[in-house]
Order: sequence, then C-alpha cells, then structure tokens
Amino acid sequence: MSKPKVFEKPVGVTDYLPEAVERLRRIEANVMECMRRWGYREIMTPTLEFYDTVGVASATTDKKLFKLLDRWGTTLVMRSDMTAPIARVVSSLLREQPLPIRLAYHANVFRAIEEEAGRNSEFFQTGVELVGDGSAEADAEVIALSIACLKAAGVRKFRVALGHVGFLHGLFEETLPGQVEAQEELKENLLRRDYVGYREALRRLELPGDVREELEGILRLRGGLEVCEQALALSASPSAQAAIRHLCEVWAVLSAYDAVSDVLIDLTMTGDFNYYTGLTFEGYASDLGFPVLSGGRYDNLLGQFGRPAPATGFSLKTNRILEYVAANGAAAADGPERVLVAYAPERREEALRRANALRSAGERTAVTTARIESESEWNELNEAAGAVVFRGAAYDRVVTFG
Repeated sequence: MSKPKVFEKPVGVTDYLPEAVERLRRIEANVMECMRRWGYREIMTPTLEFYDTVGVASATTDKKLFKLLDRWGTTLVMRSDMTAPIARVVSSLLREQPLPIRLAYHANVFRAIEEEAGRNSEFFQTGVELVGDGSAEADAEVIALSIACLKAAGVRKFRVALGHVGFLHGLFEETLPGQVEAQEELKENLLRRDYVGYREALRRLELPGDVREELEGILRLRGGLEVCEQALALSASPSAQAAIRHLCEVWAVLSAYDAVSDVLIDLTMTGDFNYYTGLTFEGYASDLGFPVLSGGRYDNLLGQFGRPAPATGFSLKTNRILEYVAANGAAAADGPERVLVAYAPERREEALRRANALRSAGERTAVTTARIESESEWNELNEAAGAVVFRGAAYDRVVTFG
C-alpha cells in the first residue's frame, strides 16, 4: 500500500467544519434536554472496551468491529454501539441501584464498513436505555420519547414504524417447522426490505398454496391498529398472538401520549433476531431513504453481564439527522447572535471592554483590530445596521470603535 498523502484520511471518517459542528451540537443539546425532561440522566463510557466482554455482547457482527491489542496482548474493541457498554455499567457500577434505571447518552461509535458502501465508519448516536421494566408502558415510553426527540432535533416530517420479532418468529415456526435455513433466508430478505427476493424465496420453497398465501400476506400488514386484527387472524401461533397483543397494548399507551399520528405498524420489520427479543421500531424522515432512528426491546443482554433484567431503548442516527437538517435549510444554530467588534488601535481598551461585556451577556463575539486595509472596509462596517459578511465570516451585527 502506498503512503497516504498529507491531506488524506481513512475511508469512512469525516471532517466536520464549523457550520456543521454548530448544527450537530445544537441537535445534541436539544435532544439531550428533551431526554432530561423525561427523567433520563446522561452517562459516558470509554471509547475502548474489552472484546471478550462488550465486544462479544454487542449487536454488531464480529467482522464490523474495530479491534486492537493493548501492550499486554489483550484484544480491545472501539465501541460499536452504546447499549452493551451501558449494560456493563448497569450490571457493575450501578448494580445496587434499584430498577428501573433510565440513562441517556451521546457518543461517537465505530464500525468497519465496506469501502464501496459509502457509509461512515465513525458516526454519532444519541439515545436512551430503560432498564428493568418489561411492560408495554415502557416500550411506549421510549417510542413516545423518540418521537419527541426527533422533533427536538429539527426533523419536521417523519414516521415511526413498529414491528415485533415474536410475530415473525411464531409465524415462521408455524408455517415452516424445522426449516431453519428457509426461515433465515426469509428473515434476511425482510431485514433488507427485499420484498421481491422474499417472494422469490417463497416460490423456491414450493409451499402449499394456502401457506404461501399466508406468508405473502405479511407484506400487506402495514398501517394502523387494524393491522393487529389482521395479524391475529393470519397466524394461530401462541407466540405470534402474544406479540400482536403486546403491540395492541403499546398502541393504546401511545394513544394516551397522543403520539399515534406519527406511528404505523409494519409487521415486515424484523430488526436483528439474534439481539432483539420483542418490539422493534425505526424512524424515517421524509426525503431520506434510510432510518434516522432505531430501537427495540433486548431482554437477554443484561444477563450476559450477570444482572438479568428486561430492557428497551433507542438511538438517533445523529449524522443522518444532521444531513436532513442541512438539506432542509435549517439555520446552523438558534443560539446567541454573532457580533463583530472592530476597533482602531487608539480605542483598543474601550473596544475590548465592550467585547467582554457582550460575551458576559451570552453573545458570541469576535474582535478585529485596525488591520483593516482600506477606508471602504471601515465605511462598510460603520454603516452595517444588521447582518454582514466580513472576510468570509458571517455576523449578525457589528460594533465599531474607529
């Protein structure tokens, strides 16, 4: 491999320029404040974790983990999500704290990706974990909170889709008993949203007509509460029926939150069958072809750290929300004004006192000295009654001491 050029950086990582950072920090601050108001407290965990603990417990496949060795030869990983590290903390440092525990986070995470995929290897997540409550009320709480957080982040038009791994698991066990490979192929097609591939896989199985019709029927199970009634009629499997009843309960709680207008039920949505144990959900913003939100119930994870407990949560894909906010013309920040204080050398003391006073009042204030090269520049600043661009930087107003 040739030596990298001086300006090159690894594939999948991004430089964020000041305007993007302002948007990102505004999104983060607004979302974290929303989570705080719902009773969630922020937690921070290390970037590096042991592979044998957090690495193997995460939902990320092994080939997507960034691994390295410490000086003693122990394998470490760069965190690929925040759920497994938080499970470690809840099971150790917070072991004596009574359940339920509500935690929030904002962090960068790392996943190895294929170069041609055009995706990030380092990205940001903002989310919550609700540990110790296995009820429909807990599932509805995190869904309702995720909707509030999307709005706080500046996402105006979106839809949150709900699914349940128990429904598909029960349906496939009922219709394809013992056919593990066939079940996995169908699940994989649904996970990729490849409905053409799903139908082709059904045809290759040469199933009886009524069974194939039943399995194709799930592709139409998208909509409101009426989908639950359709699903109950589609499968008699006890686990499928229990999953749908749970979804009905969640919908009822979301209705009490006045949140169902932003939600639909999509029983083709699978999540990761090896990780999620119940309800799953994803949020899609308009004009974006990928989710900006994902979450669900993962009741088996805490047991891997010695403190079995039900848990549910979600994460916002903050990078993708940043793309949405920028594409939809949102302001970089709704924070304090940007003020420029321009001064001549003989008025330096007076000008810097004013700049400090503006900063104390919360204004973002930059200063420039009399190294202004022309009288026309001074005239431009003196005459500026409002916003101005000076040497490439935008300011809301200018204060001059010339």
